[in-house]
Amino acid sequence: MADVMIAVMPFAGHVAPLAAVAAAFVEAGHDVRVYTGRAYADRFAALGAEPVPWSAAPDFDELDLAATFPALRGRKGPRQLLANVEHLFVGTGAAQGDDLVEAYEERPWDVIVADNLSLGTHFAAERTGTPSVTVSIVPLSIPTPELPPPILPLRPAAGPLGRLRDRILHAALALSTRGIRRAYDAQRAASGLPPTDAPLDAAWHSPDLVCASGVPQLEFPRSGWPVRVEFVGALAPTGSIRPKPPGWWAELPDDRPIVHVTQGTLNVHPDDLIRPAFAALGRQPVSVVATTGRADAPDLPFAAPPNAYVAGLVDYAALLPRTDAMITNGGWGGVLAALAHGIPLIVAGGDIDKPVIATRVAWAGAGIDLRTGRPAARSILRAWRRLSTDSGYRERAVAIGRELRAHDGPREVVEHTMALVERRRATRTDEPAT
Repeated sequence: MADVMIAVMPFAGHVAPLAAVAAAFVEAGHDVRVYTGRAYADRFAALGAEPVPWSAAPDFDELDLAATFPALRGRKGPRQLLANVEHLFVGTGAAQGDDLVEAYEERPWDVIVADNLSLGTHFAAERTGTPSVTVSIVPLSIPTPELPPPILPLRPAAGPLGRLRDRILHAALALSTRGIRRAYDAQRAASGLPPTDAPLDAAWHSPDLVCASGVPQLEFPRSGWPVRVEFVGALAPTGSIRPKPPGWWAELPDDRPIVHVTQGTLNVHPDDLIRPAFAALGRQPVSVVATTGRADAPDLPFAAPPNAYVAGLVDYAALLPRTDAMITNGGWGGVLAALAHGIPLIVAGGDIDKPVIATRVAWAGAGIDLRTGRPAARSILRAWRRLSTDSGYRERAVAIGRELRAHDGPREVVEHTMALVERRRATRTDEPAT
């Protein structure tokens, strides 16, 4: 058995997959602590893990990030992505590391496991000399000269012009992220760590092991990875969040296809996607099930058409087996949940990593990329008609679903992590005494 520290950025989209991983470690008999925000401490305690709250690091409300990080106010699209990375994910790294090292000094862990955006984990692992595992809860963002920068919503290019495009984009990205690099170097210095010439991209994954959610079919082809990567399928099993059935659940017709519309749990203004989806499908022979992403705010500020049903959250274990298509903002967890059920997707990816996810879904042939987070109703209607008439989208979604269902993601993370721990133990045993 091992003493395991799990670090989770306090966002709903991060907590759901890492809660499944924490539960798998607990079920396997390991001692588990979880470093995360206070808003999620009870959830991990209910799993049998010991919460370690953010202390030196500034805890925050994920629904009001600007209250803690004023530089994020009014940001959208690429500007929001860069600001989030610099001020929230990088800017809290040293303080996260301090919290974790304090926990290590109280009780050393054997391994630290963290979501890929928990920068403090990498600082803590380096400071304590302990092995670490990155659990990638979003598509892998490990760059290669063979492909465009992974944070850009671009498909692989072909030919000399395509390779030239990618070289230019890699150089431009390096210039545009100089502020993030300076912030990262400052956080290393604040942690008492020496300067490094390693590329900034290396800061977001462990040099020991990366457990990647998803399957290779959703990755662009490349010749290899610079670190050990294990694909583990979906991490948050369908139904890991089990809200009560909404009052209208028994009224859902059995003789009409269900189209699920979701804006995830971040940037959930219903005008962006739910309103145009209602306008597009309100007169179509379907039932539209829309979720606002807020359990405490299940209502909309506008009228729903007669064929629509609205809730804050819905139990995916009950909904997805009945769903014909999903219209989504492109959150990775929801995309994988849909594909695991063979559901084709219409993706309106507007910010953060969502445009990249939309590009991958379309490239894999499992859905349609609307290329905006605020689509027009006519665009949604055209996309839905394409999904309804072209069987290729569903066939590809079904094929990817089979690959996803072949994995037990949380259990595989445990297995790969323990194999790493055993290799480290064996290496220490084999070292000659001095």
